[in-house]
Amino acid sequence: MDIDGKVAIVTGGGSGIGRALAQGLAAAGARVVVGDLTPPGAETPGTVALQADAGTSEGIASLIALAENSFGPVDIFVANAGIIGAAGLGTEASWDTVLDVNVRAHIRAAEQLVPGWQARGSGYFVSVASAAGLLSQIGAAGYAVSKHAAVGFAEWLAITYGDDGIGVSCVCPLGVDTPLLDAVRSSTEEAGRVGAQSIVQSGTVISADDVAAATLDAMSEDRFLVLPHPQVLDMYRGKGNDYDRWISGMRRYQRTLKG
Repeated sequence: MDIDGKVAIVTGGGSGIGRALAQGLAAAGARVVVGDLTPPGAETPGTVALQADAGTSEGIASLIALAENSFGPVDIFVANAGIIGAAGLGTEASWDTVLDVNVRAHIRAAEQLVPGWQARGSGYFVSVASAAGLLSQIGAAGYAVSKHAAVGFAEWLAITYGDDGIGVSCVCPLGVDTPLLDAVRSSTEEAGRVGAQSIVQSGTVISADDVAAATLDAMSEDRFLVLPHPQVLDMYRGKGNDYDRWISGMRRYQRTLKG
């Protein structure tokens, strides 16, 4: 996709990966609506900001309306908003929250945008998932499961609508220096602490700008899988090659983290 001149929405764009993506899209010539739960500042020329909950249909609709009123029809949707959720198994309420933000937000955005993209013959959906969606996440069941679901939904979109001119990229980094990682590191629960250690010890913690650059490159090439940490591909291949061995290895890794 040629980003120049396109209209984009970035959820969770007030900080971290979302902010870096919004800035990168604007620098590439896009006009960007930045959405976040906390009031995001529109600090970059070519952007406007809105406080909105991307985990609700109403929040997504408000972002789309702002984009259309400010710039025109939406060409790019970046589903970046995400939460780590509760440590361990969590509760029914915590599952609802993590699924709303990490998965259902993607579905709700697609429901509102894909018909128009089909009619125009173009559109682009970026799912900011996680390496946890290809591998797993020690410590937080809701995060691991929701990120697997986000990857699966992105795959389905790419398969189902690729022939209609709709592009999809799915971003799956390991540790990234963001407020989300800070929140995991500050957990006082053992499951949260172990989860944080599993993230920071699995590979180099990179910057949000690194993730944004890799994502924009993938969009320009209409490439589905975005791996800012290239070693994730070898890990994913090892998992598929011998699932039982991989699970045993993850158990051993978990034991070392628990000390």
